[in-house]
Order: sequence, then C-alpha cells, then structure tokens
Amino acid sequence: MNKILTSKSRTFFVYCFSFLLGVFLFSIFDWRFSFLFIVVCLVVLFSFVIIFWHNILLRFVFFCLLFFVFGSLRYLVTVPINNNKNLVSFFGETEVVEGFVSSEPDIRLDGVRYIVSAQFLSEEKTKQKRITIKGNFYFKSGLYPRYKYGDKLRITCLLQKPEPVEDFRYDKYLARYGVFVDCIPSQIDKIGENGGSFFLKQIFALKIIIAGKINTLWHEPYASFMAGLLYGYRGGLGTLNDLFSRTGVTHIVAISGYNITIVSTILIAFCTRFYIPRKKAFWLIVFGIFVFVIFAGASASVVRAGIMGVLVLLTKQIGRKANVANVMVLTVTLMTLQNPYILVWDVGFQLSFISTLGLIYIVPIIEKYFAKMLEIFGVKESLVTTLGAIVATLPLILYQFNRLSIVSPIVNILILWILPWIMFSGFLVVVLSFVFLPLAQVLSWLAFVMMKYIVVVVTFFANLSFAVIDLKFSLWTMFFSYFLIIFWVYKNIKKKKI
Repeated sequence: MNKILTSKSRTFFVYCFSFLLGVFLFSIFDWRFSFLFIVVCLVVLFSFVIIFWHNILLRFVFFCLLFFVFGSLRYLVTVPINNNKNLVSFFGETEVVEGFVSSEPDIRLDGVRYIVSAQFLSEEKTKQKRITIKGNFYFKSGLYPRYKYGDKLRITCLLQKPEPVEDFRYDKYLARYGVFVDCIPSQIDKIGENGGSFFLKQIFALKIIIAGKINTLWHEPYASFMAGLLYGYRGGLGTLNDLFSRTGVTHIVAISGYNITIVSTILIAFCTRFYIPRKKAFWLIVFGIFVFVIFAGASASVVRAGIMGVLVLLTKQIGRKANVANVMVLTVTLMTLQNPYILVWDVGFQLSFISTLGLIYIVPIIEKYFAKMLEIFGVKESLVTTLGAIVATLPLILYQFNRLSIVSPIVNILILWILPWIMFSGFLVVVLSFVFLPLAQVLSWLAFVMMKYIVVVVTFFANLSFAVIDLKFSLWTMFFSYFLIIFWVYKNIKKKKI
C-alpha cells in the first residue's frame, strides 16, 4: 500500500481503475439509482476528501470511491430511462420518423442494417400536446434500394425496445452505437441527401469509388476479401466467412490491431530502407496509421484499433512498462468516458485492447523462451506476434464464443506472413487503377494468387473434422485464466528486474 500511496504513477492507475470498475459493475448488474442519490454521494465523498486531506490513506480511499461513483454516473446518464423517458413511452407504437443515415450502412448478404438519427412529432397521451421525440433508430432493409450515409429518410415504423435474444445481448449491442430503439419499417421514403458530416460523406464516397475499382480488379469472393483487408468490409464473403471463423482468422478481414500492425510493419520497413531516424520514423508511422484510419472509414472500431496500434509504437518509444500501463489505462478510461458501453459489451474493443497488452507484455516473454527455435525457422516476427495475441485473447474468445479452433495457431502461422504483401500489392494496384486500368488488371493477378493461397489453406484446415470443438467457458473461468496469465507476466517482469 505504501508503494501505491507514495507513487503518483500508481495512484493515477488506481484512480482510473476505480472509474472503470464503476462502469463495469453497473454495466454487468444494470443497477439503477436516482441522479439525486448519486449527486449526494459525490458531494459527501468530496467533502470527506477535503476533511481528511492531510491523511494520505483516507484521502486515497475517498478519491477511489469518488472515481468509482463518477464511473457509475457516466454509465447511468446513457440509460434511456434516465435521460429520455418520452422516447421509451412510445415503444409498441407505429410512428413516422424523419432523419438521416448517421453511420456507414452495414451491408450483408441478407440485407442492410442502418442507423438513423431521427425525430418525430407525437401527441403526448397525458398532457394532450405535441412534443418532439429525438433519438437513434436502428432498422433492417433489403439490399435494394440502398441508402448511403447522409441520406434523409422518412420511415413509417413500429418502435420496439431492443431485447436480449437467448445468450445474445441484442439491447447492449445496439446501445454501443447509442441506439435504444429498434424500428421495424413498413414504408421508407428518401426525402433528401444533405444530412450528416461533410467530412464523413467525403470519406464514404471515396470508399464507394474504391469498392468499384476493387470489384473491377477481382471477382467475388476475392473482391470482398481484398476490401476486408484494406478497409474492413465484411459483406460478400459468403461461406468464406464461415471458413475464416472455423480456423480462427476472422481478424484478417476486420480492421483490428493486427491490421494496424501490418501497416506499421510496412512503414517501418520503408523507414529502415531509407535510413530515416527513429524519432522521425515514429511520427511518420503515426501519420501513416492516421491516414489508414481515415481511409478505412474512421468508424469507432477502426479509431480504437488505430489508437491501440499507436500505443504499441509508443511502448517501444518510451521503453518503460510502468509508463505504458498508465497510458493504456488512461486510453481505456477516455474511450469508456466517451462510450461506457464498450467496456463490457463491445467484444471488438476488448479483443483490440487485450491483444495490444499481449503485444506489449507477452511477446517479449515468448521471444525469450523460443528465441533459438525462432531463429532456426526464420519466422520470428509473425510467429511471436501470433502466439502473443493467441495467449492474450484465448480466454476471452472461449468465454464469448464457447468454441475453440484447434487449427487456429497453425493456420495463422501459415497465412499471416503473406498478409502484408497482399495488402501492399492490393493498395498499389488499386491506386494504379486510377492511372492506367489495363496494367492494374494485369498486376492484380499477383494479389489474386496470394489470396488464393490463403483460401486454399483455410479451406483445407476448416474441413478437418477436429478443426473446432465446443467448449463452455464461464465468466469466472475467464477471470481465473487471466489471473494466471497476469501472474505469469508479473513473475517474468520481476525476474527480469532482478
């Protein structure tokens, strides 16, 4: 305890952890308290901090409780029953809503999912007056007609409260996007095109143009495969998506920390080739990641992956694990402050965060244990990164999906080495297609052959009878597994210091 109380770095870490703990517990148990009660708690705790300011231990304890209450308050203000009672009262009724498509449409084989920032006028039942109801509405539609970001729509729909579906928390899934209303449309009319952010409209318009070029250069499912590698597109893969899932490599077609790592690796190789100094190279790589995030659509998941990628670079730049731990916990705190639902209900965020921790803390340990073997086989970078990510994320994957891909390690090792080459060649070919399409079509065969190699490997291992086994993993088993991993990492760090 004395080490924590006398270290600003450790106390900062504990304060951030207290905030996250408040968000975590209120997310898990869905506790409800009135704002008045929370405000009274904040006032009382703040008063105790002032009263016991000169008592270091009590001041520390009350500060921890204060940040815990702040975390609970941040979660409570996002719950619609607390901040939009009018909207909740219209569940089960059919209304005409007007608004614009406020996020990039989620295109799948069976239709398109939209989020619309909309409002409607309705007569309040008790006071008999017209009121304006605002919120984000989620609805599903067919593949055609298709709407894009910024399109203004008039929708006649049945408003429903999202409910859990068996083990799937559908309500929390939508809450991540600030959506608390499920809209079942009976009629959709397009009434305009000028909604939303001008900046995002230009980004999504560019992605549509690039998607057209990709579809010209490659046929399906390889066009969707390349689009997934370059900017995280998940539609059009069909059965290939199931094969990726069975072999544990779906991360290659979703913008994640690994895709950012690939971009960083390419830029590092470029900087090394041209003898760019380390400090300048760092900022060049950060800029490259920023450009890639913009290119990929700058969605919340892509931004988080970009932040995690920058943190890995920052680790090497700082060189001190203690400082990096504070940077990591501060990053997660700020992300949770912006959207408290991601901490518990966003698996993509959890995987990105935990895999980043694996790259920072577990990879150096694996390098030490397998150094000689890695040098012999000459696959040091890809193998170490893969093993570090697998060790870090395996308990979470088992808990969330209750299935274990036996072939995942070997499949990852067989295909990850070629991904940077596919992404690099694919990017160059797409750029070249804007200049001279015939030459781009010829060179696109190189990327096609490499993608074909991945498809052949994945198909072979996915068809093995023992490729996947069902494995129930409880929440407490997951916590215990991470306790063992943390203990293992701590022992190795302590041994290294000695």
